Amino acid sequence: MNKGTITISSSRKIELIDITTQINKALEQSGCEGGICYLYCPHTTAALTINEGADPAVQQDIAAVIERIVPGQFPYKHLEGNSQAHMMTSIIGSSEIIFIENSALKLGTWQRIFFCEFDGPRERQAHWRITGG
Repeated sequence: MNKGTITISSSRKIELIDITTQINKALEQSGCEGGICYLYCPHTTAALTINEGADPAVQQDIAAVIERIVPGQFPYKHLEGNSQAHMMTSIIGSSEIIFIENSALKLGTWQRIFFCEFDGPRERQAHWRITGG
């Protein structure tokens, strides 16, 4: 079993960062031909998602919609200053599972893996684990 951590640096408060290349590199180094890639974000104000990566407007739209769904101004009971980010993370989620076939992530043609920063700018981590052979 192979596992590791990648580091992601964000430059804005809310940002979707494509980490597909980093995960592909980890897969290549693992030598795994078939199995599962688990991804986990250990932060309460950041998340992971898979979506279209060909058109950057998709990431901008996702960020805009999640900001609209989860208002910054709301009577939150916990007032750490990043309450909105906690809610956004709960909606998007902290993990992804991707099949591996023929030594490649089984992503759709346009799919990419995104680290979703909701309380940046910050330096963050995402953990990966590859199982299989």
